[in-house]
Amino acid sequence: MNYSKSKKIKSIKEACYLIYDYSVKTIDGNETSLRNYENNILLIVNTASKCGFTPQYKELEELYKEYKDRGFSVLGFPCNQFGSQEPGNEEEISNFCELNYGVTFPMFAKVDVNGKGAHPLFNYLTERAPGILGSKQIKWNFTKFLVNRQGEVISRFAPNVAPSKLKTQIETLL
Repeated sequence: MNYSKSKKIKSIKEACYLIYDYSVKTIDGNETSLRNYENNILLIVNTASKCGFTPQYKELEELYKEYKDRGFSVLGFPCNQFGSQEPGNEEEISNFCELNYGVTFPMFAKVDVNGKGAHPLFNYLTERAPGILGSKQIKWNFTKFLVNRQGEVISRFAPNVAPSKLKTQIETLL
């Protein structure tokens, strides 16, 4: 399986932040705190509507429906940094996800996940769960980060890892 384990926090500065300290904008434009997801297992995913991996929305929704009543949530963050595969605005993205894949899991406003304009949440995630060879960059759409109930980033999964392949890890955390 193509994934990486999270690394330990090395500095006091890193320890000052928890995943719950971040605010994000919902797909309908409302600012919200990740504290709303405290004590939940999270699968955080950068998404795109015109990507070869876009059909993963179906399996992400299936995971969400299967485990949401047990304290699990999928959080989707549209991103247009990879091949301009998420060109729509938030309303178009929301409609696409709902109409084509029946997405009911929380979706958020479009973000950058790499570079100077990257959302701080994704800087946090990539710092704690670097990719292959320690790379902090997200390589493509549908990179997935699994977070336990304590807010610790447990694993990072490559885009080609199907969401259904994460069931064992999710069930272990439940």
